[in-house]
Amino acid sequence: MPSKKSKSSKQSSRNILEHELIPKAEIVPKEEVKKILKQLNAMPWQLPWIRASDPLARSLGAKPGNVIKIYRKSVTAGEIIVYRYVIPG
Repeated sequence: MPSKKSKSSKQSSRNILEHELIPKAEIVPKEEVKKILKQLNAMPWQLPWIRASDPLARSLGAKPGNVIKIYRKSVTAGEIIVYRYVIPG
């Protein structure tokens, strides 16, 4: 008999991206990561980190070594894009 806890945890991880306070996010393809890092003159580990266990990273299916692109709303700039490097944990 399935427990209610497992059902609700699956449901919550699936719906996290639909919540109004969670910004739109996506995993960046490897080729695009190379271009972004060249523009920023940075190595992947120099980007701000996000743990693979973070609810946002888990809901995207991100693995350590991936880069996540996050679209955030800004009062002054309208929308900004930030990147996060996925680390283990």
